[in-house]
Amino acid sequence: MAELLKIKCKIEEFRKQQFYKARLVETHKRAKFRAAIRIQSWFRGHRVRFYIRHLHEKAVIIQKTWRGFIARAHFRQMVMAAYFIMKMNFYNEMAVRIQRRWRGFYVRKYIHSFYSRKRYLERISSTNEVVRREMDELEELQKRERICLKKVNEQKAKAYQAYRWHHLLSTKQCPGVFNSPFRIVPHEMELLLRQVKYQAPTRIVSRDSTHLTPAAPTPPTFAVTPGSPRRKSRAFCSPRPILPPITSTKQQVRIRDPGEMWEQGVRFPELALDLQTSYGHLEEAQNELRLYSRTL
Repeated sequence: MAELLKIKCKIEEFRKQQFYKARLVETHKRAKFRAAIRIQSWFRGHRVRFYIRHLHEKAVIIQKTWRGFIARAHFRQMVMAAYFIMKMNFYNEMAVRIQRRWRGFYVRKYIHSFYSRKRYLERISSTNEVVRREMDELEELQKRERICLKKVNEQKAKAYQAYRWHHLLSTKQCPGVFNSPFRIVPHEMELLLRQVKYQAPTRIVSRDSTHLTPAAPTPPTFAVTPGSPRRKSRAFCSPRPILPPITSTKQQVRIRDPGEMWEQGVRFPELALDLQTSYGHLEEAQNELRLYSRTL
């Protein structure tokens, strides 16, 4: 029994050893299988990658060759177009030059003669010089006429002003405004007042006129020249007009009512104040004029 039990124990141990060996063999087999799969996958991947790299290099070579061919063809076309454009521009320029020479020759020979054109321009230039000289002379003459007319108008204005200021003429009893005793030479207006004489009014109010006030005298026409602005003329010393005889005793000027005049003085007192002056108003004005002339 003891030996049988030992045999059974040995058989069990043998089985366990066989199981462990088989398991170890299976483990090594699986490891080898995985290693073989890895080696095969790496080799196949390397071979496929090498093939793809080879195809890519060949495709690049093909594309490079094709693109170079296309670029060279396009460049040749561009060069031919540029050469054609340059040639056409050169031909056009030469044609324009030939046409210009021919047209100039034709115009100078058959249409416009150079020497006749030159003579025509010379005549125009000389005519322009003459016209310009005449226009300058005319402008100078018109300028002188304007200056002369201005002087005449100024002298007429002075004469008319003297005619308006005839009441300021100096007398033996009362010296005028322009005749200051402190001046060595009389004033210009004083001399003009001596030459201008007052003219009596020649305008008569008609009977049918609506205006009842007498008409103002019309200013006389003064014959004044630039050379002698203060020369006496017949226009200044015109004869006194002959008035027509009075055939009617009809009142021509309305006499105002005293009550109406008093009412106007009450309603508008400033009108009466303007007319009121002092008894020695003339002497006061002369004294003020002397003081003013001394200050000058």
